[in-house]
Amino acid sequence: MRQYNERNQLETVICNQCKKQLKVENGILKEGHFEGKQTFGYFSGKDGMTHKFDLCEACYDKMIARLLIPVEEIEEKEIL
Repeated sequence: MRQYNERNQLETVICNQCKKQLKVENGILKEGHFEGKQTFGYFSGKDGMTHKFDLCEACYDKMIARLLIPVEEIEEKEIL
């Protein structure tokens, strides 16, 4: 969950799973996290809905550990 101030600067990020408040300094998120965003289209029970959530790195690790097919890991050469 993200909260912004009146200048649309990021102020707070809270893990939707464990409610941990992640470190934000001067509008910059300074902690490992996962941001999920999905807009559902036709042929789903959520047509036209967008779901957004944030997970801390520990909750993300727990989530992917439950997957029967592991996530694909790709090492990035450059991080922006």
